[in-house]
Amino acid sequence: MRRDIRKLLSVIGIIACIGLLSLFVPAASSDANDAIGGEKRPILSPDLFKGKTAYTYSIANEMPKVLDNIYCYCHCQKHSGHKSLLSCYTDKHAAFCDVCQNEAIMAYELHKQGKDIPTIKKMVDEEFGR
Repeated sequence: MRRDIRKLLSVIGIIACIGLLSLFVPAASSDANDAIGGEKRPILSPDLFKGKTAYTYSIANEMPKVLDNIYCYCHCQKHSGHKSLLSCYTDKHAAFCDVCQNEAIMAYELHKQGKDIPTIKKMVDEEFGR
């Protein structure tokens, strides 16, 4: 009987360890190198915000295709189900996140310099993916 209980406890312990490990190992689909994009929800108006926040929401409205191709390094894909950086601007998430705002500003500045989307994505990944 004790042997059976020990076996059962051992199996339960192994299952618990596997469950805990899954919390620390990122899902393959949340990798910044994966294909992203496809956000269909409307972007919030910059008129709802002030200062830097309004500025970044205006960026999202001006160049949604660019932001929809960029991974957001606050990792909201994992905790908020976002598809890309653009998703942060379909709700008020970006209003409270410096990472989202700083990525959008960097992408906008690179876009103004004439960089294409793959180059912008690569440079944002290099800057924020450390």
